[in-house]
Amino acid sequence: MADLSKHILLMDGPDNKGLIYHVTGVLFRHDLNIIHNDEYVSPSGRFFMRTEFEGTYDNEALLKELYMTLPTGISLRLNPKRKKNIVVFVTKEHHCLAELLIRYAFDELDADILAVVSNYNTLQPLVSKFGIPFHYVSHEGKTREEQEEVILKTLAIYEPEYLVLAKYMRVLTPSFVDHFPNRIINIHHSFLPAFIGANPYRQAYDRGVKIIGATAHFVNNDLDEGPIIAQNVKEVDHRHSAADMATEGKDVEKIVLSQALKLVFNDRVFISGNRAIVL
Repeated sequence: MADLSKHILLMDGPDNKGLIYHVTGVLFRHDLNIIHNDEYVSPSGRFFMRTEFEGTYDNEALLKELYMTLPTGISLRLNPKRKKNIVVFVTKEHHCLAELLIRYAFDELDADILAVVSNYNTLQPLVSKFGIPFHYVSHEGKTREEQEEVILKTLAIYEPEYLVLAKYMRVLTPSFVDHFPNRIINIHHSFLPAFIGANPYRQAYDRGVKIIGATAHFVNNDLDEGPIIAQNVKEVDHRHSAADMATEGKDVEKIVLSQALKLVFNDRVFISGNRAIVL
């Protein structure tokens, strides 16, 4: 029996008449109370729904009745509403990590940071102030695969649900990404799809842009092209140097990353092809 007070049902599949009616009917018959419900039908006719409810239920019995009641082709996920377990990856920049650590310390992150992994030891003193394990896994003198093998052994200790790349300036190999499908979240210092890759603020400055931005996205095997979770922008003008833009951009980056993580950790994000549907 599931005994946590709040739960989240995620459903997606071909649109059909009566889907909401069928789901709410099953929940009613199991004496469950719906707190919040969001749904969306894509132009291609795919239905997405997130239902937050409370009560005690038998997980297997509830899913069985839902699948028996709903049309074929529907996918269901049933999750307790709880904090997610994460490991944060960093290199040398502190701003995104510091934002996450502060939110974690004040119970505003909806996640437990199990550890921090870095290819430099620059940020170890900061992490140690929060009592979180810090793992320094240098990339120097190693192939990318060799370094990642060490990282995977470290992650096996913690078994995180998500990896958060808080300015981790290393491109992950396809083999590594395949270990965590749709479970690696990156913050990119640009309003994607513009200015992909390195030095986006220099690219933005050279183009004379009037806004700069940041993008949080899932990592796949195409550089900076995974499903986008959250974005935001800030106005700039010709008086801003590339360095000024980078400074302004850091504020946007840390806020966008935090917003994206809140959405993911609260089970509000569906992956549909290379798009993230946010409810």
